[in-house]
Amino acid sequence: MSNAALYSREYNARAMVPEHPQFFARWGELSARARATMICYLDRRYGEMPGETMDIFPARKGDGSCMMFIHGGYWRSLDKADFSFLAPAWVDAGVSLAVVNYDVCPRVTVEEIVLQMLRASSWLYLNAEQYGMDEDRLYVGGHSAGGHLTAMMMAALWPVFDARLPKDLFKGALAISGIYDLRPLVQVDWLNPDLRLDETAALKVSPVFLPPATRAPVMTCVGGSESAEFKRQSSLLGARWKGVFAGDIAMPGANHFSVVDGLADQSSALFAGARRLMKLDR
Repeated sequence: MSNAALYSREYNARAMVPEHPQFFARWGELSARARATMICYLDRRYGEMPGETMDIFPARKGDGSCMMFIHGGYWRSLDKADFSFLAPAWVDAGVSLAVVNYDVCPRVTVEEIVLQMLRASSWLYLNAEQYGMDEDRLYVGGHSAGGHLTAMMMAALWPVFDARLPKDLFKGALAISGIYDLRPLVQVDWLNPDLRLDETAALKVSPVFLPPATRAPVMTCVGGSESAEFKRQSSLLGARWKGVFAGDIAMPGANHFSVVDGLADQSSALFAGARRLMKLDR
């Protein structure tokens, strides 16, 4: 099998989980319920572009910690509204949740999405207080494309981006089922027409070729039933970022979509790992 054929198969998470539409439907339903029943500030604008909005679910208790969650969808689909279902478990645990949106490919490039996430993170830091959050207790997490974007945020030189920002804007990161070396995607025939990556562009936005900007801990997670390539990508980030790597959270039996459910379940290994990352397990 050629590399291109191998990558096209290994990165096709939806083909590997034929029942993925059921996940999306359930997430949508639970998310609508969360927005209808919880205190939330929807569509807060962090920039000028259409996709530059975020939903904030403030915790009324806790120490002001906030998790900024970046959704997946291969940089070209899904929406923050599909992930409000994560909020009940987090808010109950005393953590505010900010779910961010971005414009999707092919309307924008992956590099432009990275810049949008820089703007979102900056906005969250500068506005945290008015939502009852502590700007010194911000964490970032994301799934799939969001796992990639999460890692990119940990390589960001914040004071260079905006002099008002601290070097360690995020105190830790949780990257779930992400892709951290984007070069294989150049060969994926069903995806790259939207992403429009060549080797140079892919290298530029691959966090494994960038140093982490601070000593803040980075944790990874990949479902036990995910493809060999998704597992390799996670191991690669852990190996390249050894100095800040705080461990991989095992989710045996989880596929590329069911792994996200762990973030909405306080009894899961993923939720426990996230609590550890945020020092809430003390």
